[in-house]
Amino acid sequence: MTIDNFNFAGKKAFVRVDFNVPLDENFNITDDTRMRAALPTLKKILADGGSIIIGSHLGRPKGATDKFSLKHIIGHLSDLLGVEVQFANDCMGEEAALKAAALQPGEVLMLENLRFYAEEEGKPRGLAEDATDEEKAAAKAAVKESQKEFTKKLASYADCYVNDAFGTAHRAHASTALIAKYFDKDHKMFGFLMEKEVAAVDKVLKDIKRPFTAIMGGSKVSSKIEIIENLLNKVDNLILTGGMTYTFVKAQGGNIGNSIVENDKLDLALEIIAKAKEKGVNLVLAVDDKIADKFANDANTKYCPVNNVPEGWMGMDIGPESMAIFTKVILESKTILWNGPTGVFEFDTFSTGSRVVGEAIGEATGNGAFSLVGGGDSVACVNKFGLADNVSYVSTGGGALLEAIEGKILPGIAAINE
Repeated sequence: MTIDNFNFAGKKAFVRVDFNVPLDENFNITDDTRMRAALPTLKKILADGGSIIIGSHLGRPKGATDKFSLKHIIGHLSDLLGVEVQFANDCMGEEAALKAAALQPGEVLMLENLRFYAEEEGKPRGLAEDATDEEKAAAKAAVKESQKEFTKKLASYADCYVNDAFGTAHRAHASTALIAKYFDKDHKMFGFLMEKEVAAVDKVLKDIKRPFTAIMGGSKVSSKIEIIENLLNKVDNLILTGGMTYTFVKAQGGNIGNSIVENDKLDLALEIIAKAKEKGVNLVLAVDDKIADKFANDANTKYCPVNNVPEGWMGMDIGPESMAIFTKVILESKTILWNGPTGVFEFDTFSTGSRVVGEAIGEATGNGAFSLVGGGDSVACVNKFGLADNVSYVSTGGGALLEAIEGKILPGIAAINE
């Protein structure tokens, strides 16, 4: 079933969204991108004459806490929807059940943070640090058992289920995957955002126009190793940048000064270089960088070859020669995936490389390339530099996008397709 051809008139829809938005110390939303992304789905249900029960998580709470209460975003959601959103102070209690039962067509109810319950993630909490393996196993089994009742209760609130939370699609949580089992194939579906995300990933993986270039940034090779190895089977060009650069440089005998490095991954870096050569992939690494004498925006800076960073200095961004090399590769590409900045873009002093890469991707897109940007830092980059409208698609998923591109089956997607 697709959301387009489902009529929600008179139906109550449980909609799993990803409203895990950043809040400042006064609980003001600092970026509502994820909320706005879900509006087409929510408005379609209301326009049909349906009612909505919204489930989401916020942060990583270890129990109920005001800091992570979804009540803080109710006012803004009401403004975005043009409907006063009701709130249940729990997602399991009598109040939630009564409010869900009383919902009338056109009304919206937001449940309290699903992760206030360990059953949402299916992981035990509060175990003593010295807990035995037997105690850990017993606690895990207990949570898994109570998770069934938790999931069944959430499902009981609604007539149909809509998953519009791509950012959590890689988690087999109660509200993102398990709940779908309580609805037949005609009463469970993706929301519009999920449909777009799945289509964008499919285009990158199954409808590749070549040359295909992936730009992978980030501080650690270890956190990206699976996707790097998977991409070596797909791409023509692989640009590896960000902090992981210095692990590759040191592995090849270069001097990296005080730059970030994973000393236990030097052999892995050499293996990646060898695999790229074996598979005929053009592996592109920086040749120069902008270095600093401290990790700060106001540090003293200079440029140097990437393999000759003086002691006491650290690499913080790519240099002008690297920018030119990266730009040339990107402009010659027809499919582009970007995950991870080239440097510490949060500091304006070291944001130039990421901005230049973003602008090159935008120019290539304007020339007909398909570009997919994903991962929290990359999305923050394109938003910071006002480039979001210049690329083909900006994904709301970080881990979910990477796992999809690794070729993994995402539980949240599989549950709808079953």
